[in-house]
Amino acid sequence: MEKIILEFDKVSVRSMNQIIFKDLSFTIRDSENWALVGESGSGKSALLETIAGRLGITSGHIDHTYFDSRPVNSDDAILNWHKRISFVSSRHSFRNLSNTTEFYYQQRYNSFDSDDAPTVASYLSGLNHPGANSYWTMQRVIARLHLEELKDEQIIKLSNGETKRLLLAAALLKNPILLLLDNPLTGLDVERRADFNRLIAEINESGIRIIMATSPTEIPEAITHVAILGEGKVQKHVSRAEFSGLEERTGSGNTIDETELRELIGRKAEEPFEYIVRMQQVNIRYGDAVILKDVDWTIRQGDRWALVGENGSGKSTLLSLINGDNPQAYANDIVLFDRKRGTGESIWDIKKKIGFVSPELFQYFPSSMTCIQVVESGFYDTLGLFRPSNPRLAEIARRWLKLIGVNEKESQLFRNVSASSQRLCLLARAMVKNPPLFIFDEPCQGLDIRQQAHFKQVVNAICRNSNASLIYVSHYEDELPEVIEHTLRLYKQPL
Repeated sequence: MEKIILEFDKVSVRSMNQIIFKDLSFTIRDSENWALVGESGSGKSALLETIAGRLGITSGHIDHTYFDSRPVNSDDAILNWHKRISFVSSRHSFRNLSNTTEFYYQQRYNSFDSDDAPTVASYLSGLNHPGANSYWTMQRVIARLHLEELKDEQIIKLSNGETKRLLLAAALLKNPILLLLDNPLTGLDVERRADFNRLIAEINESGIRIIMATSPTEIPEAITHVAILGEGKVQKHVSRAEFSGLEERTGSGNTIDETELRELIGRKAEEPFEYIVRMQQVNIRYGDAVILKDVDWTIRQGDRWALVGENGSGKSTLLSLINGDNPQAYANDIVLFDRKRGTGESIWDIKKKIGFVSPELFQYFPSSMTCIQVVESGFYDTLGLFRPSNPRLAEIARRWLKLIGVNEKESQLFRNVSASSQRLCLLARAMVKNPPLFIFDEPCQGLDIRQQAHFKQVVNAICRNSNASLIYVSHYEDELPEVIEHTLRLYKQPL
């Protein structure tokens, strides 16, 4: 009979005075790799956090004797079994060189503050190194995760996909017994997703067992078992061969109330513009690294664009020039909303015309307010509501929350709802002021199939019923709304 690596027997898990799991049982055996699937909010991330020791167990039994019996490549005389687990979550926790504060939104574009960030090489070097006989050495993780050319890059300047690779490299350096991955494929381009399947097989062959929360359509071949979660429990577990996932892969989303949508977007008259964006021969570099070279791009009012390109090709940098976050915009020929950058407009003049969502915004958005306050802050373009709530605007925010499908979360603290609900709140925040331009940078990260379909319906309906312009970034072609008419593809500049 195979050895049990870890077993939860009728455990109850509590977080923020809320019961997450009750009488949960889950067993991981020596040759098993697990995929956790289920609708958003079903408990996939919470189960990973429970295994990693981040959530408190109030009752039940845990068998972790396998961990205690394994040899330890560490100077610690006593090593807590949780320390032999690596967890790559949906958010990073990088800190600056002085180790006093976490990074903040826009830091990557401010040269003085970004200098306070460690490089990829120094970040990895600062982690606990494995023993001499360990498989995943510094040299191996840098080579296998394709980080060689990024070694001297400050980690704050990495793209979303590059950051994912760095976090996985750091997790492997620990040479854990268990590797926990929370939606590891989000943010990866097509080539990196294909390589990830091969990487998971190599990790498994090195003796590390894997548990990953993922989409039912993206289960690597090395995964042996699938657990379907829902309503605070493992509802079903099957072998990978038995798993069809058909019930998870389909879904058209909830029906859109287009009458309500038209009322919301018709609250104010549309302001006419000839050019939403006009860029001519735009160049961006950081030191010797060229990020964007000779970019020409014209977006007229009502245009709907897809922005595509591999990880590190400069998509987020290009968007930062439009959204007012990157000071290098002043050194380039850029017109936004019929006004040339650097002719007296403020960053707030720009932001009030844009509804914006990105992985970075999700990463850094403050979490101490309620969901409806998060949405209402979209009227002011601030990262949070720092003034008394306006009852009229709060009601509009409430209507958007209902339209996008998370109205039941409105009074809950942002930090206490699932990552998918947080992302939907940020999408409602982007829509609430009816801007002439929407910028959706990988907006469906972390959403389940039904939520993705529903959001796509909302975007299509907004564009059908208004003259709003759209820039949509995704590494998944089937994620793109049907209203997309044009595509701009970026290519990574050679070093």
